[in-house]
Amino acid sequence: MKIDKKDVIKALESISAPGEGKNMIESGAVTNVMTFGDEVVVDITINNPSLQAKKKTEVEILKTIHDKVYQKAKVKVNLKVEAPEKPQIKGKNIPGIKNIIAVASGKGGVGKSTVTSNLAVTLSRMGFNVGLLDADIYGPSAPIMFDVENEKPLAINVDGKSKMKPIESYGVKILSIGFFTQPNQAVIWRGPMASKALNQMIFDAAWGELDFLLIDLPPGTGDIHLSIMQALPITGAVVVSTPQNVALADAKKGVAMFQQESINVPVLGIVENMAYFTPEELPDNKYYIFGKEGAQNLSKDLGVPFIGEIPLVQSIREAGDVGRPAALQDNTPLTDAFEDITKNIVQEVVSRNKSLPPTEAIKITTMAGCSAVNKK
Repeated sequence: MKIDKKDVIKALESISAPGEGKNMIESGAVTNVMTFGDEVVVDITINNPSLQAKKKTEVEILKTIHDKVYQKAKVKVNLKVEAPEKPQIKGKNIPGIKNIIAVASGKGGVGKSTVTSNLAVTLSRMGFNVGLLDADIYGPSAPIMFDVENEKPLAINVDGKSKMKPIESYGVKILSIGFFTQPNQAVIWRGPMASKALNQMIFDAAWGELDFLLIDLPPGTGDIHLSIMQALPITGAVVVSTPQNVALADAKKGVAMFQQESINVPVLGIVENMAYFTPEELPDNKYYIFGKEGAQNLSKDLGVPFIGEIPLVQSIREAGDVGRPAALQDNTPLTDAFEDITKNIVQEVVSRNKSLPPTEAIKITTMAGCSAVNKK
């Protein structure tokens, strides 16, 4: 059978280009289409360097041509990754901080702060210098999770300027609005006031030399998120979700926020929390209370890496409540899970830094994305 080039192009118009809001032809991702009898050659250029994105793109092209043009077509996809030109970093950079990772969730109650805390202590145990900024102004939880509720940051002199010294616990430097309020005090601030407080904790702090600064964002996609991304060049974002459809719908929006053209923060991947329930008395049993592999399937659909899964285990909650993150336990399945997730994030950061230019701090003009290295 002789395949018509026009039919191939029409079929490719049904495939959406990731993050573009356009199809592969309209966006210019497909640079050339050639047909020779029953053979088809498609040249395509994408901006996402991850293996998962490459594979997803190739599979979609093959499937679409076989389904809509000719089932027995011999299809060859020549895929090229082309990172955008290196831009000048805008906004205020923080000297000494190598990587800034935003940990986000589309909705509350999915365990984002728990995941952030355990990632931080795991990175520290691996030998990295780690900081944690609790940016959840209205529901700060880092002081409780690190057992430093009663601590107050001191003012120190750095190069003639007064700076806040972060509280250190388990090798992690921490700043949170919770250090400056009473436990029973509600923070009733409008957006500008909250953004000002965040800027002070970011730029008026003596963070020192950090390999990673983790930012625990509040749930949703709102003012605080924009303030953070306007203030800092974020290296990448990690999105936390449970397998439940309600949570996945909001997690999808969280990923979409970072991938918007005006924001353009690389999504390092998705973490599935509360993936299954394992009772203490039946450690080999798994009960999928919130659904099975929902976040894994979402990561495939969105073409972003799946970072790993964390079970719903009572000891995680208990560890957070007593201020000693569960990842500090020795030789437990939980420790192994957090180590695997952390190594995957480090690998994604290394890959992202090799393949993509530094992220710009965004500028809002309208109202309308390894084996761990032990440094010791």
